Amino acid sequence: MSQQYFGTDGIRGKVGEFPMTPDFVMKLGWAAGVVLAADGTKEVLVGKDTRASGYMLESALEAGLSAAGVNIALAGPIPTPAVAYLASTFRADAGVVISASHNPYYDNGIKFFGRSGAKLGSEQQQAIEEKLQYALENGIDCVDSERLGKARRVEDAAGRYIEFCKGTFSSELSLEGLTIVVDSANGAAYKVAPSVFEELGAKVINIANKPNGININNDCGATSLDSLSKAVTTNKADLGIAVDGDADRIMFVDSQGEVVDGDEILFLMAREAKQAGYKGGVVGTLMSNLGLELALKELDIPFVRTKVGDRYVVEKLKETGWRIGGETSGHILNLDYAFTGDAIIAALQILSVVVKSGYPLKDLKLGMSKLPQCMVNIRHNDLDSVLDLDVIKNEVVRVEKELSKSGRLVLRKSGTEPLIRVMIEAVDESVAIALANSLATVIREN
Repeated sequence: MSQQYFGTDGIRGKVGEFPMTPDFVMKLGWAAGVVLAADGTKEVLVGKDTRASGYMLESALEAGLSAAGVNIALAGPIPTPAVAYLASTFRADAGVVISASHNPYYDNGIKFFGRSGAKLGSEQQQAIEEKLQYALENGIDCVDSERLGKARRVEDAAGRYIEFCKGTFSSELSLEGLTIVVDSANGAAYKVAPSVFEELGAKVINIANKPNGININNDCGATSLDSLSKAVTTNKADLGIAVDGDADRIMFVDSQGEVVDGDEILFLMAREAKQAGYKGGVVGTLMSNLGLELALKELDIPFVRTKVGDRYVVEKLKETGWRIGGETSGHILNLDYAFTGDAIIAALQILSVVVKSGYPLKDLKLGMSKLPQCMVNIRHNDLDSVLDLDVIKNEVVRVEKELSKSGRLVLRKSGTEPLIRVMIEAVDESVAIALANSLATVIREN
C-alpha cells in the first residue's frame, strides 16, 4: 500500500496549508503516539529548528501525543541528528523533529526516529498513516485523564549533543591553528556547530547565526554557498563549513572559495577509511556524480547507488554491511557514529583528514574529478501525470540516445517539494546544459 503523506524525509509542506496545519499535526501526533505506544514507547523527544511556525506545530504535536498517552520531552531548537542521537540515549523511546530541513521558512515538516536513532521504517510509517487516516475521518480518541502524556522541558540537550560530537574526534588531534568560517543557515545548529569547533581549538568566524524565525536558509546554509565562499576568501580562512536549516547536511568551501560537495566529502572519507583498514564499500544515490564512482573504482572501493533520500542510503548500508554512504547534497552517513545524516560529525571526519595529512582541503580533493552536471527544477503540482506524457517520454529517449555512453540522465520527482528534477551529466558541460534545458522546456510546455 503506497504512503499518502510520508515522503522521502517525513511529512512536509507549506505552513497553514494541508497537511501543515495545527489540526493535521495534532492528529499526526496522536496517530504516531498510538503506533509507537503499541511498540512500548513511553516518552518521545521532540526537537525543532528555528522557524517561527515551530512553536505552533510543537504545541499541536504535543497535544496529539499526550492524547495518545505518550510523554513528551521538549528539547527546543536543536539539530535533527541531535534528536536522533538523544532519542537513543536519553531514556526516550523515539524522537520527532519539527523541521523542513533546507526548505524556506514558510515550509515546515515532521520526521520521526526510532529508539535506535534511525528513521522509522516503511512498516511503522504505514501503520501511522492508517491511524492518521482514521483520525482525519473520525477525530482522535483520548486516553483517560490519569493516562494522559506529560510534557517536560529538556535543559541540557544541546550540551549533551556537543559532547557527543566532540567525542567522535580523536583526542590526539586538535583544530588549533585552523581558521574556519561556519555558516549555520540561521537554523538549528546556530549555537551547537560553532561551539563544537571552538571547543576543539579552531578559530571560528560565524555567519548566518542569528535566527529570527523567518531567515532560516535565506541566501545562506548548505544550499546557498556564495556568502560562505566570500567570507572564506575575505577572511583568508582555511576553509568554510555550511550546514542546512536542521544540520543534517553539509557542504565545505576550500581556502580558494571553491565548493566541496557531498560526493567529494564521501570520496575523502572513503579514502581515509580504506587507509585505516576499512573493507567495505560506499553507497551513493542516482544523483551521485560519475566521477565519484570512477575515483572509488581506482581505489578498489565498491560503490552502489540507491534512490535519492538518506533513508534509502541507510537501508542499503544495512543490507550490504557497509558503513559509509551519502548524497551529493551533503547528507553524509557513517554508521560507526550515527544512523542518520549528521553535518557536524561529517565535518569533524573531514577536519581530521585535514589535520592528520597537513594538506589544505583544496589539495586533498584533487584525487577525484567530477563530470559536469546540470540540474534544472520544474515546479508542478501533478508530477505523475506530467512524467507519463508521451511527448516527455519521447524527449527522454532522444536525450538518452544523444548522451549514449558519455553521460547520464536522471529524471525524478522530488520527495520533499512539488518539483520535477532534471539532471544531466556529460563529459562536455555545454552538452549537459543544453540537454537539461531542452528536456526542462518540454516538461514546462506540457
